[in-house]
Amino acid sequence: MPRIGVISDTHGLLRPEAMAALQGCDAILHGGDIGSVDILAQLAALAPTTAVRGNNDKGAWAFDLPEREWIEIDGVLIHLLHDIADLDLDPVAAGVHVIITGHSHRPGIEHRAGILRLNPGSAGPRRFKLPVTVAILDIDGGVAAASIVELQVESRRPDRDT
Repeated sequence: MPRIGVISDTHGLLRPEAMAALQGCDAILHGGDIGSVDILAQLAALAPTTAVRGNNDKGAWAFDLPEREWIEIDGVLIHLLHDIADLDLDPVAAGVHVIITGHSHRPGIEHRAGILRLNPGSAGPRRFKLPVTVAILDIDGGVAAASIVELQVESRRPDRDT
């Protein structure tokens, strides 16, 4: 049963609590607003990592990152993009089972028309009063189930009010 770590909106801050939560995952998916290539290298040290470019990922290091990715794991087709507003396809018609996004910093799991929509929230600097989170996606027998993991963090960098 593959266990997939899902993280987004690190904005250059990869907390040790996030690394601990993703330990033991078979793969890691990053939903964008990564902040630096170093974040991807650290995640790749834990498990094979796939990432998409977020609206704040600028510069040469981010140029080659795709805006969207398609990943198939044990018969489950996952569509990974940063902002759900940029979804430009009918996921049912495309055969998508899971849509993973970031951008809003709001963790959420929603089932709509047989599609699991997962936003792991933000694992980087705290924004407003939102929790600092990652998600776990478990795939068993071609069925995906998600859970949000709230990280118990101490502030290592000033929280953002915007």
